[in-house]
Amino acid sequence: MVNQHLIVNLSVLFDRPTGIATYAEQITHQLKPLNPTLLTSRIYPDFSCYQIPSNLTPVQGKIGHFSRLLWTQFQIPKIYQELQGSLLFSPVPEAPLGSKCRTVVMVHDLIPLRFPRLTSPLSHYFRHYAGHVLKNALHIICNSESTAKDIVDYYHIEPKKITPIHLGYDPTHFKPNPSVSAGSYFLYVGRQDLYKNLHRLIAAFAALPKRKDYQLYLVGTQDPRYSPTLLEIAKAHGVQEQVKFLNYVSYQELPLLYSGALALVFPSLWEGFGIPALEAMACGTPVITSNISALPEIVGDAGILVDPYSIESITKALQDVISDPVLRAQMSRRGLETSAKFNWQTTGKKTLEVLQNYM
Repeated sequence: MVNQHLIVNLSVLFDRPTGIATYAEQITHQLKPLNPTLLTSRIYPDFSCYQIPSNLTPVQGKIGHFSRLLWTQFQIPKIYQELQGSLLFSPVPEAPLGSKCRTVVMVHDLIPLRFPRLTSPLSHYFRHYAGHVLKNALHIICNSESTAKDIVDYYHIEPKKITPIHLGYDPTHFKPNPSVSAGSYFLYVGRQDLYKNLHRLIAAFAALPKRKDYQLYLVGTQDPRYSPTLLEIAKAHGVQEQVKFLNYVSYQELPLLYSGALALVFPSLWEGFGIPALEAMACGTPVITSNISALPEIVGDAGILVDPYSIESITKALQDVISDPVLRAQMSRRGLETSAKFNWQTTGKKTLEVLQNYM
């Protein structure tokens, strides 16, 4: 193909980076060798940028998502033609349908299908839209073998059309902090959605024999649908003073929180990857996480894998970390060894190879 012009759709990005936004930011810098044009409302000095509206992000709620889908469907084909694109890459499973755009898309997880809610726009999005996007795409990138299996199972797409590529982290940011020793708190980082299993985590924490000696920090933007219920659960268990809802914590502050924790506790009912577990291991923080989905694939034998549906299993892991300093040291060492296998340069190199195959 004479014209080899990559276009990267960054319309989903906003100022408070979550897992998807972190991936999109990091992978964009790794794609520099292809000289892509970025569809963005921001300024990237080292890239060719095509300015797009700034009101298409999750910050605008349902209106932002709906506006972005309309913009994707009706404006991207025009931009693609105007820029003489040869391939469109999207860091989420979004692309115009019924157009001449050649696409490669990224899938992070299919949680809205695994835990569907009738009133959730995301469930309808994945059921009625994302499947068509994936079937029309030239190729699909995902973040784990677990997510690849979900794509095959839910959408009946041929495995050869899917390339799992693990995510990475910034080792200059997430690293051991010798000046910080483990405090008396357990840490959770992430959304406060039902599938994150925080109701069982709070109950497990409350079952600790000396629970008043410890605290549980819940880091993540509070959700009016679920957070009030979690607070009530904490009160019902008598641990409202020990459970701290820290709301959103900036990227700059996260390493210090990881480093001061007895352990990251991440008992999610499903994850496409599990970036908090990787970041915590990179800081030398012990990790307690679920024995299902992609989490064993990422953590391996570096952490304690629990049955997320068993409160007793979670409580035992918490108590083991409290009572066994040798175990904590062992988990810290293994976590550092395991996290060293993940980096954005490898993620980017493998992504480049996939994109080059279709340019």
